[in-house]
Amino acid sequence: MIQIGENPIHFSDPIVIAALFGVFILLLIVVLLISAVRRTGQSALMAQNMASQMGGMTARVQALSDGQQQLFGGLHSVSEAQAQQQSNMLQLMEQRLAQVNETMGNNLANSARNTAQSLGELQQRLKTIDKAQENITKLSGDVLSLQDILSNKQTRGAFGEIQLHDIVGKALPADSFTMQATLSNGKRADCLIHLPNPPGPIVVDSKFPLEAYEALRNATTDYELNDAARQLRTAIRAHIKAISDKYIIEGETADGALMFLPSEAVYAELHANFPEIVREGFAARVWIVSPTTCMATLNTMRAILKDARMREQAGAIRKELGMLYGDVDRLGKRVENLDRHFGQAAKDIADIKISADKAGRRARRLDNFDFEELAPEEDTPKVVPITAPKT
Repeated sequence: MIQIGENPIHFSDPIVIAALFGVFILLLIVVLLISAVRRTGQSALMAQNMASQMGGMTARVQALSDGQQQLFGGLHSVSEAQAQQQSNMLQLMEQRLAQVNETMGNNLANSARNTAQSLGELQQRLKTIDKAQENITKLSGDVLSLQDILSNKQTRGAFGEIQLHDIVGKALPADSFTMQATLSNGKRADCLIHLPNPPGPIVVDSKFPLEAYEALRNATTDYELNDAARQLRTAIRAHIKAISDKYIIEGETADGALMFLPSEAVYAELHANFPEIVREGFAARVWIVSPTTCMATLNTMRAILKDARMREQAGAIRKELGMLYGDVDRLGKRVENLDRHFGQAAKDIADIKISADKAGRRARRLDNFDFEELAPEEDTPKVVPITAPKT
């Protein structure tokens, strides 16, 4: 309860409660009004700010729109330029592609042609290789046959004789040598070359010390090397002595003989490592030759034979020269006679020319009617000149 003046107020009184509730409602309304007024002012300020912002936003939107239009125009220009560039690029790519296709076509054609040519050349080379292989196979068989031949002394001797006959036959005339010639002592020489005296017929004998040479080549130790060298010296010395004893006959053959070695290797080995053997051969008047040096020696002998045959034919040559001199002398006389005839003919021709000149002069005089010059003055009558008739 509240005491206001003399009137107490009870809160339990319904009127008081209603009055309080009304006052409360009124206060609430006032508060709401005040709040509404404040909110209205704030809203107006906010509306003003918003209007200002909207104006700026409108300007920005307009600017954005203008920019968008410009961007659209730029994009359109860029699009057109890009389209033109793409078109040019496509045309250029088409041209380049056409050039590349043409170049590739030419290259492929050239490559195909070159490949075909290379294949043809390869085929020819393969044929050559096949032929060479056949020749190698045949040569292998020949080498094996040659080994079989050289493994036997008799066949090896026959091989040397055949090679010697081939070399001598190529270097000398057929009537200047004899193969397997028998001498007065009953010994048979492989080849006898009929040289004139001096030096006289000379013997060429073929020798092939293959076993000793192969032992020398295959030696691996000093002992084997020395033993093989001793064998080779012994073999060559035996050959030199046999040739000197059998084929150098005083009054029948030349004062020397040739020992033919069918192998250049054996010949080179002797001159390189066994010079004393070569000197012993010189002392025994037995000269060692290889196929190459034998050919050179035979060419020298051929010159000797040619000179000897020229001397043999010297008489016939002198006779022919005498006859040739007589023919030349007669020819000179006949030429002299012919020259004399030509001189007489020239004189006759000159006389004929003189007579012809005189006859020509007289003919010209007759043509001009110069009769007064032909007769003497005292006997010449007066000549009436002839004039051409008047027309």
